[in-house]
Amino acid sequence: MRIGFVGTGTITEAMVTGIVGSSLDVTDIVVSPRNAEIATRLARRFPPVRIAKDNQDVVDASDVLFLAVRPQIAKEVIGGLAFRSGQRVVSVIAATDRAKLLNWIKEDVDLTQAIPLPFVAGREGVTALYPPHPEIAAIFAALGSTVECETKEEYDLLAAASALMGTYFGILDRSTDWLVEKGLAREKARAYLAPLFASLAQTAVKAEATPLDTLRREFSTPGGLNEQVFEDFDRNGGSRALAGALERVLHRVRG
Repeated sequence: MRIGFVGTGTITEAMVTGIVGSSLDVTDIVVSPRNAEIATRLARRFPPVRIAKDNQDVVDASDVLFLAVRPQIAKEVIGGLAFRSGQRVVSVIAATDRAKLLNWIKEDVDLTQAIPLPFVAGREGVTALYPPHPEIAAIFAALGSTVECETKEEYDLLAAASALMGTYFGILDRSTDWLVEKGLAREKARAYLAPLFASLAQTAVKAEATPLDTLRREFSTPGGLNEQVFEDFDRNGGSRALAGALERVLHRVRG
């Protein structure tokens, strides 16, 4: 399998890193030269990687083509390329409607949309796909796990949910700041909180059949400290603020 990337940014670097260390049978990885620093770094690190002459060279050389450009320039970049009929194309471009992509491509390609996250570099990422596609799902399964969406509505909801990453680190950062303000050394605060958050996330993953509200109650003694913090958070508008932020992101995703 020959894989190509139009766009050589952070997600491309993460995917290439994950693919090279995976079980996938990939003979060539072709990356566009636009971001010379990342492209050169990938080519030096990984023998299968070749830097293309230009974006069209990437398209021509690829069995599976990933579109990984910024949404602001997507129309300009994609509209200038010639695709093959039936070519397998995967768009990882954020907040860009499938109908728009097909209109810009102007060819009857086999188009899948995906939301790979940076964790694919370590083959620990979960990736949402739309529509379901066994071959593309297999690629992302080798980089962690895959959730195949049956409808655009499902895909848009997961796209909105992926915007929670910054908030996760933001809560960790604000909690660390509070501990530091109270006199704890920052390195000790982080050394305690980061593994705590990681363990909670792993608990949710492993106990996938257990409702999250049940887990919350299991980790909150009645009348205890954990229950108090959540009730304060909820009573003071935390849950409403979170839901409102997700609604606004969903509106943006849907254009």
